[in-house]
Amino acid sequence: MPSVSDRNAARLGELQRLVVDLGRRDFDARHPDLKLPPVAALVCAYEEEQNIGPVLERMPSHACGLEVATVVVVDGGHDATGAVARGAGAITFELPVNLGHGVALRVGYDLCVRHGAQYVVTLDADGQNDPAEMERMLEPLVADAADFVVASRRLGEDRSGDRYRQAGVVFFARLVNLLTGARMTDTSNGYRALRASMLADVLPFLQQDQYQTAELLITSLSRGWRVTERPTVWHERLSGASKKGGNFLYGFRYAAVVLGTWRRRRGAGGRR
Repeated sequence: MPSVSDRNAARLGELQRLVVDLGRRDFDARHPDLKLPPVAALVCAYEEEQNIGPVLERMPSHACGLEVATVVVVDGGHDATGAVARGAGAITFELPVNLGHGVALRVGYDLCVRHGAQYVVTLDADGQNDPAEMERMLEPLVADAADFVVASRRLGEDRSGDRYRQAGVVFFARLVNLLTGARMTDTSNGYRALRASMLADVLPFLQQDQYQTAELLITSLSRGWRVTERPTVWHERLSGASKKGGNFLYGFRYAAVVLGTWRRRRGAGGRR
């Protein structure tokens, strides 16, 4: 007989699927024949109405000679994030309830793969990533030199001024490298360029509701996909405060995701 915790997890999973299905019905009704161009710029946003507008305004229409479409997944909330995204012309998927950044990203990944994008670039909605650097991120994918490109504020520039977070970036890069044998400098950066075929392969293995950056990276490495980095500038938030929690809480939870994903992937034992 399933334990109480197992039953609760199953119930939560069913509710999560219901919320996603409700969002998908609304999206499909508004975009019945959607066909994405080669590049999808994916932004997941939770109550970022003050920040997402300037980010979307700076999205390029083309990168590496390929057309770019902007896709926004609104992770619930009670502000006008969705209205701002639609007003900016973004293809907008709205979850009726906040489910977490990791869930919103999985919804966005599935959306981009399902509707024909070849490459997906993820950016934060708060202005910390510069859309003008998208071409630099895409170049290794288009040249078939990599399948997954991670932005590195250590190879580039970190303008945040948060020394605790900067120290955390160094620590977690060393931890992930120790566990996986990789040689990364920044394993917690949300600015990423991804081959859609890689996403289709790793999506079934992703589980995290939050802090999915490390899970995606470790899973991709364990599956044998080619990962590289490109230098970028990490900016301060345009306004407001991070929703990831304080430095200590964020670090503790992020470490739990790193170790949990590594143990799970080691147990799975397998490359594609």
